[in-house]
Amino acid sequence: MASREEMSTSFGSAAGAYESGRPDYPLEAVEWMLQPVRREDHPLRVADVGAGTGKLTRVLVEAGAEAVAIDPDPAMLAELRTQVHGIPTFIGTAERMPLPDASVDAVVLGQAWHWVDAAVGSEEAARVLRAGGVLGLIWNVRDETVEWVRRLTEIMHGSAAEALIAEGGPAPHPPFAAFERRSWGWTRTLTKAAFLDMMASRSYVITAEEHRRERILREVAELYDEIGGGGVLELPYRTEAFRGIRP
Repeated sequence: MASREEMSTSFGSAAGAYESGRPDYPLEAVEWMLQPVRREDHPLRVADVGAGTGKLTRVLVEAGAEAVAIDPDPAMLAELRTQVHGIPTFIGTAERMPLPDASVDAVVLGQAWHWVDAAVGSEEAARVLRAGGVLGLIWNVRDETVEWVRRLTEIMHGSAAEALIAEGGPAPHPPFAAFERRSWGWTRTLTKAAFLDMMASRSYVITAEEHRRERILREVAELYDEIGGGGVLELPYRTEAFRGIRP
């Protein structure tokens, strides 16, 4: 199995599949993360860290935020620029953001905090946030209360993100004293091609040996044919969002 570092930096080689296969974030969940820092007297400035192909960035824009996108992978940011126009992009990580002190109202991470050194990332978020700013963390996870979704996870291997959520979510680190949490349930309609792209864009699959990757994708395709009946498939999700306030 690949190392944690190899897995965390593997996504650029599958940027197109990531964009096609990964779900967007519900607007109401993003609005909830940003609610504590909304003001009528100044624009809302947000750093999307681990922005990837811009899945969260575009919802921030829809929510009216002035966003900047930060990611360690140039290939992911190149894909982001084709999907979300006019957004400043920077190479960086949650542990080292190329931003001035006290320069943003919110730092948000979608499907990314589980790759971060949480103690260092919390200190860095506090540095770039204004007083009262928000650290927002959000994940889309499949709803495994559904039997066929549990079968899907058995085929493709669970993720670090799913383990973190199952264990109760991220623990706060100074100076963030606590996280508030909200959940939303929804379903996503997927074609077979998008379903397979979702699998192909997972770090475990990207970094797997070729024979293992081929087996996973073959078995996932067989499950799709069984459940989807050759048409489209409704995949149930839960969106789990957390927000902490900088003192």
